[in-house]
Amino acid sequence: MKKIIALALALLMALACVSAVAEETYNIGIVQLVQHEALDQATKGFQDALTELMGDKVKFDLQNASGDAPTCATIVNGFVAADVDLIMANATPALQAAVAATADIPVLGTSISHYGTALDMNDNWQGFTGINVSGTSDLSPLNEQAAMVKELFPEAKSVALLFCSAEANSVYQVDVIEAELNNLGYTTQRFAFTDSNDVAALAEQATACDVIYIPTDNTAATYTETIANVVLPAGKPTITGEEGLCRGCGVATLTISYYDIGYKTGEMAYDILVNGADISAMPIAFAPQFVKKYNAANAEALNVTVPEGYEALE
Repeated sequence: MKKIIALALALLMALACVSAVAEETYNIGIVQLVQHEALDQATKGFQDALTELMGDKVKFDLQNASGDAPTCATIVNGFVAADVDLIMANATPALQAAVAATADIPVLGTSISHYGTALDMNDNWQGFTGINVSGTSDLSPLNEQAAMVKELFPEAKSVALLFCSAEANSVYQVDVIEAELNNLGYTTQRFAFTDSNDVAALAEQATACDVIYIPTDNTAATYTETIANVVLPAGKPTITGEEGLCRGCGVATLTISYYDIGYKTGEMAYDILVNGADISAMPIAFAPQFVKKYNAANAEALNVTVPEGYEALE
């Protein structure tokens, strides 16, 4: 009888261990606003980091909103209903949808330029959110991007600011860099499209200026070919906020690695899920380095001489 009881206890303990192992599997919902090079790299970095850290103990549900903010809301509401362990929101509208959907599930953002703006917290912004949100920023130093315009085009007089007015973080970047460009002596003019239907028309209007600047803007990044087909024949060089945009329609950029910020976001997720880190007090993380890069083909086509210190885009 004692042997039977001992065997039964051993069996119960084994089952408990199996159950504990099963409970260690984490389900993560990923909502990505739209498919383009920068966001794709951030998502890949996030998944790679967690897969390296957790192996098969992490499961991803990756969904793409195809550039539609209401679809972001539908996706994250599904994640909330499924009671996922964490939501990764790639791009500002995705983050805003996740924050609106849950105050309990940890939400990590990536490819967000300024969290204070994205979350309407600018009056009290201290570098962390105080709620169930943290993440990584894709913001490059805007003063250095303005200085790049001066370095490459010292004879230019006017700069067009081409961006999507529906993207809060694009508006933030334009507000900041416009002041920097004005301080450098440039006149600036805003050309704000509201959605993809206006991109070509506003790009055409922007060619009235000597140089064009595009921030890290998801709508613009999705339609770089449309922009290139306007600005390159017009002979107008474009400085961009990140290298995916530059590869598509630009001449030069001060850029980050989106893969790296995605990877860092994955490490933050591990710290929250496994180590119990408090997401509300977790500071927003930034890219460790910024690199000047140029589009050799576009520079040659526009007769732009790129000085030393710039890397050619591959």
